[in-house]
Amino acid sequence: MRVGASPAAAPKWRAQATLVGVAVVALTGCTTTVTGVAVPPSAPSGPSAPSLAPRTRDVSVQGVNPCELLTSQQLDQLKENGAPRPVSPDAQRDGPTCAFDVDATPPTYTYYLEAIATADIEDWVSGAHRKAAMVQRPVDVPGFPALVSYVPAQGGIQDCETLVGVAEGQTLRAQVAPDDASFSQDQLCEMSTNLAKVAAQTLLAGAPK
Repeated sequence: MRVGASPAAAPKWRAQATLVGVAVVALTGCTTTVTGVAVPPSAPSGPSAPSLAPRTRDVSVQGVNPCELLTSQQLDQLKENGAPRPVSPDAQRDGPTCAFDVDATPPTYTYYLEAIATADIEDWVSGAHRKAAMVQRPVDVPGFPALVSYVPAQGGIQDCETLVGVAEGQTLRAQVAPDDASFSQDQLCEMSTNLAKVAAQTLLAGAPK
């Protein structure tokens, strides 16, 4: 029975049915008025990939000894004491690695330089070296794309590394590993970036023009 089609003398139950029908139509109308409301787009599921600076020239690290990437003056600036220490092959990650100890007086820590001839810097942004928990941000290493990268430690400070895309498919990794909690995370990342800058300078100076 259509709403409004009932005669005035309709039985009481018909009148009640009519009222119920009107109520249902009214409720249905209210429901349909909200179906066209736009739903806000969902937020991105995670941080966007860092945008890296362009590389002005390629400088290969193939066959480079990372223990020879710092001059005596640079070692003094970094407060390194003792001789640069090659890391044994079974303890390396992606390529030849050299350790530079700063342990004459507290706070003590170790710098590492690694010449990686088998992975592009983009591999840390979106490839096999990328970890979901990584914190990454671009940094300035003149002439090269570079970023700092670390995985936050639960309730502590984590080592920080600076990755420099020295050539297509090749990366220079500079890392600092503290022996205690004397430094903040930002300080460690600043230290690893400074190491990357001086090593890149030496690499550029010795590269063929």
